[in-house]
Amino acid sequence: MPLPSDLPIIDHHCHLHPNHEGVGAARRFAAAGGTHLMLATQNYTAAVPRSLDDYRDQFDTTRRLADAIRSQTEVEVKCVVAPYPIDLVHAAPLIGLSAAVALQEEALELAGREVREQRAVALGEVGTPHFPVGEDIQAACNRVLDYAFSVARGADCPVVVHSAELDGPGYRSLAERGSRAGVRPGRIVKHYARSALPAAERSGIVPSYLARRTLVDQVTGGDGPWFLETDFLDDPARPGAVLDLATVPRRALAIASKGPDAAERLQIPFVASFREVYGWTPEVSGPRVP
Repeated sequence: MPLPSDLPIIDHHCHLHPNHEGVGAARRFAAAGGTHLMLATQNYTAAVPRSLDDYRDQFDTTRRLADAIRSQTEVEVKCVVAPYPIDLVHAAPLIGLSAAVALQEEALELAGREVREQRAVALGEVGTPHFPVGEDIQAACNRVLDYAFSVARGADCPVVVHSAELDGPGYRSLAERGSRAGVRPGRIVKHYARSALPAAERSGIVPSYLARRTLVDQVTGGDGPWFLETDFLDDPARPGAVLDLATVPRRALAIASKGPDAAERLQIPFVASFREVYGWTPEVSGPRVP
């Protein structure tokens, strides 16, 4: 069966680049049946940001790209902004570890302002490296993550976390870290989740599952909240990485084709979870393209 006409189809985490496919990728997403994108900011130049103005330019670029997508397609876009946590790793040798930490904190304050002024809906990606680093770098990243949680508490918004893959104790540790800063686990999203852990083992943290076919089949029958994402990079050197932007609507169509009961399960990642985590209900504003 086709996708229900009133069902939003949302990629919870992707990156687009104004000088690469950009708006064209959003058109492909819409042509596959997609309706909403959660657009995460990224570094748009090869150089790591070394000043607050660099991050201000980055966030402005993300917002302009979102505006272009809205004006040229039927896709609705929500921005998610924060300094990428791996920036600290690369900036520390250039400007010193203390200055790199201070810059991350200043950029997080800027991101919090973007949320409070309704130009973004969440802080992200924030977090820790997904690869081994020295103890001093790890401690600095943990400090910045704590700061990110405090900014999110002040901005009253969700936090999208970048990290290595988490097991049950990892989810519990993350939930405890957020709770110490006043952010409840249900507003913390684990981006790029690749393991289908039962809800009882996630300590209230919300996974955003990478939309690989086998993983989607595993999680569709599970309790929410949870999201689906591609982490599309819009990098011509890595076409289709991490997953192509049309993947989430294709997965949704495959699930809907199994029957009305299966299609109803899509309410979890595309409607109920957004209402629970973000506090708003996505709606389809125009006709679905296919």
